[in-house]
Amino acid sequence: MKKPFVVCHMFTSMDGKIDGAFMTDPAAVAARTEYGNLRGFYQCQATVYGTVTMAGGFADGWAGQIPSSGASYPREDWVAPSDVQNYIVSVDPLGKLGWSSAYIEKKGRPRAHVIEVLTEQVSEDYIAYLRGFGISYLFVGEKQLDCALLLHKLQSLFGIEKVMLAGGGYMNGSFLQEDLIDEVSLVIAPVVDGNTTSVTSFERSDFLPDRKPAAFRLLEAKPLEDGGLWLRYAQKK
Repeated sequence: MKKPFVVCHMFTSMDGKIDGAFMTDPAAVAARTEYGNLRGFYQCQATVYGTVTMAGGFADGWAGQIPSSGASYPREDWVAPSDVQNYIVSVDPLGKLGWSSAYIEKKGRPRAHVIEVLTEQVSEDYIAYLRGFGISYLFVGEKQLDCALLLHKLQSLFGIEKVMLAGGGYMNGSFLQEDLIDEVSLVIAPVVDGNTTSVTSFERSDFLPDRKPAAFRLLEAKPLEDGGLWLRYAQKK
């Protein structure tokens, strides 16, 4: 299947963590600022986030119990009307996230239309809930996320040619599992966390089979202000 170009752009500590206390440490401020600035380098039309990342920083938390609307819609993809061609793609297999709008507006970022990514396990009430806000949605698997199908639909239905993966680690790992990542961009802060409960840029879910390590070739290594480092890799295929 055809797919967009995929870059995984992550902010990490020196020991590879992508969450935890290091993110707000004063020594990490310059690198984190540059991480945000470098998003513009790639000119992606869509950014893909996992459920937990969305709940913590983009959606309105968790939806909770959704009252029945009595409406019924076919279980097929829905491309809602949108006045922008910039998207935040929310991977939400069970339909758990809460919303108050079809758009997300973050300081320093362009206004983005929400695309919810669902599996067949989602409830009828949640589909009606998304329709009520004018949120686009895609079905990409029966019980598990089909990453290749998701990318194909983003390209074919929305005209998206370049996608950014930005966490969490298990979602990134799902795309890596299927060899769908073209480039990895790591902005490394000059701090060490040591937290054994934090996740890394790529984690493999227990339900996924073992695979051999993915190999990459270095494209660029650039020192940043205050000791940070930007590394760019392309996957060897």
